[in-house]
Parts: sequence; structure tokens; C-alpha cells
Amino acid sequence: MDTQAFKRSLHSSENYHRKGFGHDAEVATQLQSEYQSSLIQEIRDNNYRLKRGNVTIHLAEAFGFCWGVERAVAMAYETRQHFPTERIWMTNEIIHNPSVNQRLQNMNVNFVPVEDGTKDFSIVGAGDVVILPAFGASVQEMQLLNDKNCKIVDTTCPWVSKVWHTVEKHKKKEYTSIIHGKYKHEETIATSSFAGKYLVVLNLQEAEYVANYILNGGNRDEFLAKFSRATSAGFDPERDLEHVGIANQTTMLKSETEQIGKLFERTMMKKYGPVQLNQHFQSFNTICDATQERQDAMLELVEETLDLMVVIGGFNSSNTTQLQQIAIERKIPSYHIDSAERIGPGNRIDHKVLHQDMTVTENWLPEGEIVVGVTSGASTPDKVVEDAIEKIFELKATPVAV
Repeated sequence: MDTQAFKRSLHSSENYHRKGFGHDAEVATQLQSEYQSSLIQEIRDNNYRLKRGNVTIHLAEAFGFCWGVERAVAMAYETRQHFPTERIWMTNEIIHNPSVNQRLQNMNVNFVPVEDGTKDFSIVGAGDVVILPAFGASVQEMQLLNDKNCKIVDTTCPWVSKVWHTVEKHKKKEYTSIIHGKYKHEETIATSSFAGKYLVVLNLQEAEYVANYILNGGNRDEFLAKFSRATSAGFDPERDLEHVGIANQTTMLKSETEQIGKLFERTMMKKYGPVQLNQHFQSFNTICDATQERQDAMLELVEETLDLMVVIGGFNSSNTTQLQQIAIERKIPSYHIDSAERIGPGNRIDHKVLHQDMTVTENWLPEGEIVVGVTSGASTPDKVVEDAIEKIFELKATPVAV
């Protein structure tokens, strides 16, 4: 389908809203009281450090709520105020933070139900209000909601929309979009719906496999089996890798996205020569500023002398996972939690191991003086970070029972 024409039509509809509803002041006050933190502001004002007792907290210099997330949450709050009696649905978590999503559900903003892994839109009726999350929604979902005559509130982050424009450019030139992302992630699902031909690669290793196939050929059946859930319908690696463009899920590791882009540029140059490169390869910078800032701040933080690292954010938050990966690569003991409730009782922590399941670690806080690095993903409110820091202070101040 012509996704650009559909978007133009949708955006001109009176049922479509992608700006607030004029309740900015009330919502700002509400968000401040629910999500902001005087302790975190104190730490910021003190050069991102705070010592209490025998604990020094060292915060990353960029962390937590990004502009796109803050905008999405504010729009969701405004939507509830503007439509006080209508049924309001979200097509997915507004952002990847459990406390924020629970708060919206408490305000009677509900998720579209999922049955056997598929969203059941039959429960959504004409005139209902439907919020599209910060990660966006697929073009098919938007079309369905538009056909149902729903009021659509689109909180999609502009950085995500920028990636959609990129894959639409690829499609116009009949290029295959190679998307660095997780094929099951809502953002990548949405992005691929705006593409023509696409292939999703998770990491540099998968990208190298594809690059080798472009240069040397390979087993077509093996290729299709490997990427069976990560390609467009009818994808043929013999035909569809002659012209490629690079795009990404905005929350992936910036350095890896750059490596993948350079890899495919080198690959296409080697195969087709420098003169023909622009006829076979396209690349635009679609790395999100906020993701980049948080990763850069984390890279700076792990250069400090830290006894351990606490990374706070939803377990399904891709950008939080990338922050955790940076700490692990530096071999710093690192704990990914989604809330302060994961800390304690006693000197224990319930945390998510990178690419693995939840685990419990006993005696995770060393005795004596310690320096704890702290950061949080772009969907994590300052209040959640404050609660975790206070829990650490509390545990270190409590004498160990003998």
C-alpha cells in the first residue's frame, strides 16, 4: 500500500490527534507530583554525586525520561482529561515502564486485549479513543482503527517517525530496508509495516552473515530459515539484497548500528565498486539523540571507579538493556531492576540478567565504603530512581544481624 498517502489522509482526519488538548499546565503539575524527585534534582545539582553514610551514589549525567517519553505520557494524561467519559484504549504499553502503565490503567486507560499473541480489536468500538504508544503502531493497526471511526491519539516519538520516513524512501527506490532491531519489538514491527522489502538483523553477527551472503552467496534455504520471522513476505536473498538501505530501532546500541551501517557500505562497495555504490546502498542517520546521550553518559560513568552498577528500567525496555550491556562489557557487577521493590529484604536483590531470566543475588552490597553507579532507561521516571537509591541507603545503614 501507499503508506505515505495513507498517513496524509489519516493526519487530515478530524478523528486524528498528535498534539495535546490544551491541558498542558494541569498535566505538567500532575506529572511533576507523580514522577519527579527532589532527591534526584539534589544529586544533579551536586555534580551527579551524593554521599550518605558509607555509600556514594554516582549518577550518569544523562538518564531517565527522554523528551519523547515525557511527551507521550503527557498526551496520555491529557487524553483522559479531554475525554472524561469515553472508553480509552492503548494499543500497547505507552512506554516500557510498569509503574507508568499501571498508573494509566488506574485512570481507566486500558490495553487492547491480546488473545493467543494477537490483539483483539473487536472490543474497540466506533467513537472509542485509542492511544498509539511512543513506539508507534503498525500501519495496519492505524488503518483498522481509522476504518472503525475511532478517535486516534498518536503519541509516536518523532524519532521513530523519522525512521519510518527513511524506510519509505527505501521503498520508493525499491531498496530492501535492513533494520537493526528486534523483530518482535513493537517499534520494529511498526517500522517494518512502513517498509516494502525488509530484513531485520539483531546484531553485528547477523549482519555479518548477511554481508557474507551478499559477497559469496550461500544456502538460500538456510538463510530463509535463519530469518524466517524477520523478513518481508516473499523475501528472496538472491534477488532482494542487490539494493539495500539501513534503518534501525531507535533504542538499539548506537555503536553497533554504526558498525552495521559501515559493514554494509563496505560490502556493497566491494561487490559493485565505488562508482556504483550509491545505486546499491542508502544510509541516513536515524539514531535517536536521547538514546545516544544516555549511552554516551553510561560510557563515561563506567570509566569511574565503581563497586557496582544499578540500571533501572522496564525489563522489556530495549534502551535499558543496552545500558546494562555497557556495564557488563566493562566487567562491572551490574543489576538491572525495574523498581525499588526488587531490592531486599536483607542484602539481596531480585534482578534481570542480560538475555537471561530473573535471578536473586544475596549479599550484593559489599561491606564498608562503596561507590554505586546508577542510571536508568529513557522510560524510567526520576521518582523510581529515587526510591531505588533510598533503598540502597537504607540497607547500608542497617546493621547486619549476627
